[in-house]
Amino acid sequence: MDKIVIEHLTLTYSDGTESLKDVSLNIKANTITVLFGPAGGGKSSLLRVLNRLNDLADVTVLKGKALINGQDILSPDIDVNDLRRRVGMVFSRPAALPLSIYENVAYGLVMAGMKNRKKLDEAVEQALRQSVLWDEVKDRLNDPGSALSGGQQQRMCLARVLALQPEIILLDEPTSALDPLATAKIEELLRELKEKFTIVIAPHNTQQSARISDMAAFFLQGELVEYAPAETIFTVPKDKRTQDYITGRFG
Repeated sequence: MDKIVIEHLTLTYSDGTESLKDVSLNIKANTITVLFGPAGGGKSSLLRVLNRLNDLADVTVLKGKALINGQDILSPDIDVNDLRRRVGMVFSRPAALPLSIYENVAYGLVMAGMKNRKKLDEAVEQALRQSVLWDEVKDRLNDPGSALSGGQQQRMCLARVLALQPEIILLDEPTSALDPLATAKIEELLRELKEKFTIVIAPHNTQQSARISDMAAFFLQGELVEYAPAETIFTVPKDKRTQDYITGRFG
């Protein structure tokens, strides 16, 4: 079943940069789909479209459709706050708020109006368990979130998203600032989370793309060059540009 359907999506910023050029692709539920390619290819722009973060950017052209569960999220009638609850985003650097670990994870729920402490406790614990962080922090929930290591902070930020019980998780280079051990933990976690969530990720290198993906989309200068199962695109890509990038001839 297609969870996300992108139809002829074109995005141009006010400086004239055409970040996405007539992009179309379908993303199935409960898969890890990677968007890979050189910087400036449009990967981050597509992630931002999917939870309407581009509303905050200076965009001059936005054409096409972005459907989630058959609903066009680019429609002006969409409740953007509700969309961002259903479609959570994790960025390249951990964004620990100047709050305790507990408050960091509960932040979105509190902002959404949840006040019942028991329900908050349950939601925070569940999210920390899902992010495989509970055992490491359960005795120090009142410590500052910034006191955690980089890898732990990134999992805490993921727990903040998971606490809202989203349908889709977007990740923009989530391990680019992490060491190999922390990176491996995040990758293992994502493989487990896809059983419950649809994951779309722009990894920071091709090796990670090949390791974790079910489906892979190669972007180059705003164009979707090729989209195929990971085992196909990383071994026998159809487009020479994909082959050249994967083998390191450019990028």
